[in-house]
Amino acid sequence: MPKSKRNKQVTLSKTKKKGREHKESIVNSIRDAVENYNSIYVFSFENMRNLKFKEFREQLKPTSRFFLGSNKVMQVALGRSAADEIRPGIHKVSKLLRGDSGLLLTNMSKEEVEGSLFNTYEEYDFARTGTTATEKVELKEGHLEQFTHEMEPFLRKQGMPVRLNKGVVELVSDFVVCEEGNPLSPDAARILRLMEIKMATFRLHLICRWAPEEFELYIEGLGDSDVESA
Repeated sequence: MPKSKRNKQVTLSKTKKKGREHKESIVNSIRDAVENYNSIYVFSFENMRNLKFKEFREQLKPTSRFFLGSNKVMQVALGRSAADEIRPGIHKVSKLLRGDSGLLLTNMSKEEVEGSLFNTYEEYDFARTGTTATEKVELKEGHLEQFTHEMEPFLRKQGMPVRLNKGVVELVSDFVVCEEGNPLSPDAARILRLMEIKMATFRLHLICRWAPEEFELYIEGLGDSDVESA
């Protein structure tokens, strides 16, 4: 009699959730790094691209270390208040770890970080669903020479009013792919990729800098009182 599939054992070892040990490892890594680097920066990011960020991180590996992940875990590592901070004044850094943000610990000079890296770093990429369109893209009625005839069924599935005319993809009426300021639909994001139009810019923005006996904010209009109350 064949064995019942219902009795088949399934191992969950490969899907084990990251628990307390993983969090403690991150906390310890951050605390060790604080002792080994001269200054700490909090930065925010927009349109994160993992591959691009990995390249950026590798570029700075000899002099710096990045931490991304749970803001709460990073806050615990640094200390959330003056009472439990690991270095004097470093709890101010912890207060600014909010939203899409991360930590940079580095031995580079302030000028190198500000000028050569964060203020000039930009990478353009294809926008994903939900990204705000930076311009209006409209296709006019007529032949679409940039698309091969094999793509006609796919384009129709994206909502484009197309047909084949003597083997050439033809748009039977004007078609607006996206409107400036509106979020991109899944169809629009796919069409823009086909047209090789990049609307997403991966950027990093400095929020604050900490060094022994130094603390500096980069956000205009934000003061120490705002940090303490965060």
